[in-house]
Amino acid sequence: MSNGQTTASKDLVQLDEAVLDGLQKQELDAQPVLYSGAKVLTLDPVVGDMPTADVLIGGPTVVGVGPGLLTAADDDGMYVVPCAGLTIVPAVVDHLAVQGLRSARDQRVGTLAPGMPATFAVLPTELAADLNAAVETMSKHPEQVLAFVADGVARSWNGRSLHAAAPAGDELRDPSDSPYLGMWIDETGFLHQELTADGRYDETRGGRPNAFQGKFWIDGERIDYLDDLGFWAFGDFREGVLFHAGYVLRRR
Repeated sequence: MSNGQTTASKDLVQLDEAVLDGLQKQELDAQPVLYSGAKVLTLDPVVGDMPTADVLIGGPTVVGVGPGLLTAADDDGMYVVPCAGLTIVPAVVDHLAVQGLRSARDQRVGTLAPGMPATFAVLPTELAADLNAAVETMSKHPEQVLAFVADGVARSWNGRSLHAAAPAGDELRDPSDSPYLGMWIDETGFLHQELTADGRYDETRGGRPNAFQGKFWIDGERIDYLDDLGFWAFGDFREGVLFHAGYVLRRR
């Protein structure tokens, strides 16, 4: 199934806008998507870089990369995003993986090898001649990135965001609505952490009151702390237990 083409003017190459609606439906249905015909910098020392290749994604994962995948598009119900003349690079660059310093392949999260997260960018090739040029474009000129894809979902298209930005701390859910308010105590009894409805926390450590105090924000199962001393920390709630900075806390 081939869908549209890239379009170009004298100064600007863009992805086909007509492809986007079908792409978003395919993502919603968790069907395979093929970004086809691009130069691909996988940054994986085994797979290598490819002058013309396809990147096949299934859900949040790269499931195939290389030339020839397009031949199975109809058989496998792939939605094809034409990328001829463009370059695909990982959006998160793992410099340890680039230098071959990861001991196991499944640790090379900043690559486009099969099995890795489908998190990448599609750029005009003239802005991504090599890794350094691609990183500079992504970081300094994101409006020139044709698509950012995060965990298999297109987050931007032709320089514009497709999703609302993550809320800033003060815009997160009202803490008074949180089911996690109250006193949390670690297994040894050393750490007591109280979360109050005004979005403040207060820690007692070893019987020493007000050891740390500050603001907190809860987003889903994650809690972020901004201490009055200026440092940030985090924790996560799992099955009624709070894991924070090496402590395991339960509500009392």
